[in-house]
This record gives sequence, C-alpha cells and structure tokens, in this order.
Amino acid sequence: NNRWAREGGVIDELLVENAYRNPEGNPVLLDSLLLDKVTAEPNLTLLLNTAVYEVEKHDAETIRSVRAFCSQNSTLYIVDAPLFCDASGDGVLGFLAGAAFRIGSESRDELGEALAPVKPNGDLLGHSLFFYTKDTGRPVQFVPPHFALDDIRRIPRYRRFNSREHGCQLWWIEYGGRLDTVHETETIKWELWKIVYGVWNHIKNSGEFPEAKTMTLEWVGMIPGKRESRRFEGDYMLTQQDLVEQRPHDDAVSYGGWAIDLHPADGVYSPEPGCAQWHTKGVYPIPFRSLYSRNIKNLFIAGRIISASHVAFGSTRVMATCAHNAQAVGMAAALCLRENLRPADLVEPGRMHRLQQQLLRAGQFIPGLALGDPEDLARSATLSPSSRLRLGRLPADGPGVALDVPRAMLLPMPAGPMPRVTFTVDVHQPTMLHVELRASQRPGNFTPDVTLATQTIRLLAGENQDVVLDFETRLDRAQYVFVCLLANPQVGVRTTTRRITGVLSAAQHCNRAVATSSVQQPPPDSGIDRFEFWHPERRPGGQNLALSIVPPLDVFEAESLTNGIARPTERPNAWVADFDDPAPTLTLRWRKPQTIGQIELLFDTDFDHPLESVLMGHPERVMPFCVRQFRVLDGRGQVLAECSDNHQTRRTLRIEPAVTTAELRIELTAPCPHVPAGLFAVRCFESSR
Repeated sequence: NNRWAREGGVIDELLVENAYRNPEGNPVLLDSLLLDKVTAEPNLTLLLNTAVYEVEKHDAETIRSVRAFCSQNSTLYIVDAPLFCDASGDGVLGFLAGAAFRIGSESRDELGEALAPVKPNGDLLGHSLFFYTKDTGRPVQFVPPHFALDDIRRIPRYRRFNSREHGCQLWWIEYGGRLDTVHETETIKWELWKIVYGVWNHIKNSGEFPEAKTMTLEWVGMIPGKRESRRFEGDYMLTQQDLVEQRPHDDAVSYGGWAIDLHPADGVYSPEPGCAQWHTKGVYPIPFRSLYSRNIKNLFIAGRIISASHVAFGSTRVMATCAHNAQAVGMAAALCLRENLRPADLVEPGRMHRLQQQLLRAGQFIPGLALGDPEDLARSATLSPSSRLRLGRLPADGPGVALDVPRAMLLPMPAGPMPRVTFTVDVHQPTMLHVELRASQRPGNFTPDVTLATQTIRLLAGENQDVVLDFETRLDRAQYVFVCLLANPQVGVRTTTRRITGVLSAAQHCNRAVATSSVQQPPPDSGIDRFEFWHPERRPGGQNLALSIVPPLDVFEAESLTNGIARPTERPNAWVADFDDPAPTLTLRWRKPQTIGQIELLFDTDFDHPLESVLMGHPERVMPFCVRQFRVLDGRGQVLAECSDNHQTRRTLRIEPAVTTAELRIELTAPCPHVPAGLFAVRCFESSR
C-alpha cells in the first residue's frame, strides 16, 4: 500500500537510467551502468577486487587507517582517512575495529518485539545463488556434475520448480541460516551449487518438463547473495515498533517500506514457506542515529548492517533502502569533513536540519519533511502558468474492466465538501452496486482503513450507464481518498487512456509476488496490523477509471512547485498543465532582476513504479509522465538551456555565465496526447553549488 514510495536521490537516478538503457533487465548492463556512473566522478577512487584485512587505530574509539589487498594486481593499499564507512555487508571494517555488533535474533522481552522469539537464538536469513537459462531452439543435453543434489525430494517445495522461472524469481533457493554466515560462506556456496545443479538436472532430465528439451543452463552464480550476518549498534536501534507504528524521528534522514521479510533458517530445506512477509500501513522514517557506530567514533555504517534488531532488519536489509541510507551517510560525511565533526555531532538539531535540507535538495525523500532553502530564488517569484489542470472528466475511451475485485480511484482532494463523482458502467443483469468512500487514518499513508461514507445503488441491465456518487461528506484536511466500487460480477466499469501525475486506480486483490491473500491476516499478539491490500496494476495495464467530477478537482496549482515536496503525499505537490494546452509554459517573475547561475527542475518519473533493476523488465524506457522536451528562456527570450531527450527525475541546469533577469520562462512539451505536462519543482540559485 505504499504509493509513490520509490527511493529518491542517487538510487533513483541509477534506477531511472537503468530502465532507459536496460528495460529488459540484463544484469550485465546494470553492472556496466554502475561502473559508468562511478568512473564518471573525478573525486572517487575505485579499488575493485580489494579486501580490507587490517585496521590501525589512533585509540580505542578512532580508526586511523585500513590495509587492503588486491589479488588481481598483487598490490597492498594503505588508506588513511578522518572518517570511514563500512557498507561491506559483513561489517568487515567494523568488526576489525571493535565496533559493537549483534548477530542472530534478540529475545521478545529485550526490545518488546512481538515477532521476536521468546529466547534469543542464532538463526539467520541464509544465502541465495541464482542461475539463468535460455532456450537454444535445438535439443540440448545436460550431464550433472557428481556433486549435484541427487534427490530433489529433499527440498520440501520441489514441486514449485518449473522451466520458466530463473534468476531472482528463485530467491527462495536459500541456505545457511544455521551456519556462520561470515566464516562458512564457502561451505554455504558449495551447498547452493549442489542444489542449483540438482534443480536443473530435475528440470532437464526428470521427464516432467518436456519444454526444457531445448533449454540450456546459461550461467550459475559464483558468489552467493548474502542476506544476514552482523548488525552493528548505533546510538539508536530500529525495532518492529518503529516500523509498524511509523514512529517519527527528529533525525530522520531516510525511510523504508519493504515488508518485515523473515525467512526460515533452514532455507530451501525447510517445510515452511520461503518467507513470512508482514507489511506496515505506510513507509517508516530511518534515523541518522542508526547509521553510525556507538563506540567507534569516526565510523559510519551503511548497507544491511545498520543498527536494527533482527526483526526490523527483515525490512531495512533490501538494497534500495540500503542505497537511500547510504546517500545520507555520504552527505553526512561531507558535512563532517567540512566542519571537522564526528558522525554523532550531527545529531545536534541545527546541524541535523542542514543535513536534512541538503538531502532533500539532492532529491532524497524524508517522510514528513519539506525543503525550505532560503537561497532558492524561485520561492520569492510570482509563478504564472499558461494553464492548470482542473480535473473534471476522464473520457471512457479505454477498455472495460470487470468488477471481479473491488476497484477504486485514488484521488487527491482539498479540504471541504466531497465533490460528486460519476463512473460509467456496463451491467449484465439487474443488481445492487455497493460503493464506499475511504481514506487513510494516518496522513501520508495510502491504506484505506477509514470508511467515510457508503452508498448502495440499484442498477438495471444495460451498457454505458452513469453511476453518480454524491457522498455529502466534508473532508477536514487535504488528503487522498479512495472512491471504491466493491466487487460485483454483474458489473463492468469503463476506463480511460488518460494518465495524470498524482492520480491512479487501484484494486483490492492479492499480489502473489509479496502476499498470499488480499488481506493481511497476522497472528494474534504479533504486533502487526490487519488491513486490506489495495494496489495498482502495473503498466501497460492499470488504466484509470473513466469518471467525471463536479465541481472539477483543482489541486494541480503552480504554487506546489515551491512547497518543498517533490512527489505526491497528502496532495499531488505538482503543477500539471491542462490536457488542451498546446504550449505548457511556466513564467517566474521577480519585482527586481535576479542573478541566476543554476536552475533545477524535478520531473515525474513515476515514483509509484518500483523499477526493479534486473530480470523483471519494464514496459517503457521513459516513464510516461516524464516531460522529455523543455527549454528555459530569460525575460528577453534568450534560450538559457534546452533538452530534447530528458528521461531523468532531476535536471540541474548550470547557466554560464550567470544571467541577470526579472523573468524566466520554462516551456514544456506534453509527454503524449494522453498525458499532460507536469512538474514537481523548480528552483533557482545565484550560483552553481
């Protein structure tokens, strides 16, 4: 239920670029993209295949240098630095430096976590090893190595194997949760090789999969993917309660939103399901105090080893969350270096505010915080758009969908009376249609756990009928509402081809990739909430429902561009031009001329689309809401910057030499006739920074 929740900042830049270059999800191309981005940065020194093995310290609390060896060039490296970050997964540096850490599960009583075991134990999440297959178009034989698993029935879930799934679709080929996942990784790898080759032998040679006759084993991983080993202690340890209750933190610098995703320690050999995923009702903040060591004073911690309990780690360990945290660490390190500080010094409110503002400026999203940059000249400008969308109608020009499950439109509403909403339906035989108006109890969430109003409508058989919903309800604050049409097999609802920033349809059904039911049903006394899952269908499906709104929805104003929030939260936080605007333009005017050396534009690359990096693939290279062509002109009509192939979220335009003007004009081209031009933010600064 986490809408528009994809991470921002550097990881967003990488994932958006990967979708553009690599929509098929080729992992080799992802690797090349990461190398491309790193080598393009002149201030980064990249030492591949280089392992830290020794630490020198100034004193018991401070690291002085690390020694590392690269076997590829037989070179020893000694790196001195005032600050270090361990994002190694196993906490190699932190362990050698004597940083406090934990391994295994805490007891239920220690942290009050209902999902924790009664007694502490050493159970861990295991390793996984991937393999890839391909169809060669001709018969291919497979002779298994002698170490391949010879009895596939040793895997209780072996009937789930098939010839279609490979790569990360088989994440549940997992092992090692009862071993030392640091020092026995090679042992775990050999067991996983045994399993993988045994699985492929079963698929190729059991006779149960005749379609595999022409398939070959293209690749098997050399290094297993490791989920859990050490977790290091910071000045704050995230717990189950932080996640489920979405507890606020004054030093929040990041957020998480993956399920509490815990796996059986026996992995693939366990008779239990491969995972137990318990979702929260929304995203949760991650505090800076969890991103540095409590006893090694110049050591940041990032990646999956941050300060979290075993239960909370089930959510914080996933890679996009790790990346978002690590951007916070990187910017914190820069601030510490400039001001000669140690990590814990940044918790002081004034310093933390500066760090948070710098992160927001760089595209990071921090729940509940908005950018308020006093140097942003756009905040003092008068914003004049050529038009703005007043959403009164989405025409019924798309395919019809059956109400086989409950369906809804997720609409951003201002405070005040709820407008009248009309849908277009086809009715197979006379019936009663139940509808509900729902909202989220907690501001910023997208779990429709509060019912504001209900209606029951009598329908006669026939096509192209209007269903008029007049809830006569007042909303006490600006918020998203779900206008829900409950399931009825006798009714179909018309859709539209039009898509709009901050507006989408959702359905209440089971997403088999992350759940076993359309309703989360936690065990009693687990500390987990029961609630329904409502989520969009992924493109190219997932059309909006055709509708009309009276009075039209007027929430896409240009003033949103300077409110400091660059994604939908309780409102769209975007300026969207009218569908019929032939030349969407935003004009910024100041009372007196301003000197402008840098302009930042933030576009809509659909933060609701998760942008998985490999294998799963994406239906388009450029997100459909993203403005691809734009130009910026000064008050005299001189073109300061232009772009004809944009696909990124954040564009920084450096104006050299800086221009002095009392007016800027930003001209946009709509992405396509079915998607109006939109923009999340515009910022102007006197000089580049």
